[in-house]
Amino acid sequence: MDRDRKILDAAAVAFYEKGFHGVGVDELGKRAGLSGPTLYRHFSSKDEILAALFNEAMDELVSATAMVHDDPFKDLDRLIRHHVDYAVRKRQLVNVYQREDRSLAEPWKRHFTHRRKQYVARWEAVVSRCVPGVGEQQVAALTQSCLGMIFSIAYWPPQTVATPSLADLVVDLASKGLAAMDLS
Repeated sequence: MDRDRKILDAAAVAFYEKGFHGVGVDELGKRAGLSGPTLYRHFSSKDEILAALFNEAMDELVSATAMVHDDPFKDLDRLIRHHVDYAVRKRQLVNVYQREDRSLAEPWKRHFTHRRKQYVARWEAVVSRCVPGVGEQQVAALTQSCLGMIFSIAYWPPQTVATPSLADLVVDLASKGLAAMDLS
């Protein structure tokens, strides 16, 4: 495993356990098997490490938002399944993001905010295809409802996360909820 990966993995765990501000560079280095100062050969700061974690997560999540089906509900199904899988596999990182996105410093914050807006817009495009005729504000609210439900998995008890066919349940809930939207 390369050192950048070790540092990022160690940081994700440390930020989850203690929060971004509760962990120093020396501790991150030690957790990654390096000295604190050696960390600076790989990242300019703890802020850059947090930004790298968030950008890596966004890379994977955005890659799943492309529309590939004619049927919007197939795209929604694929999108939700990917995101549920991600939220389960990366629970600690999702938790860190939800608690620490406010800790992201400039210039990384501006760049990440731009990427997050693009990501949400892609989700909104999929959701709006599922509920044609619904206004922009409603689509935004429905999208945030889907994302909130999925990413809340980071806070669920482990026994609930281990529910068999969890993705099927979440897809069913979101799809049926969107299909039941009263457009009148």
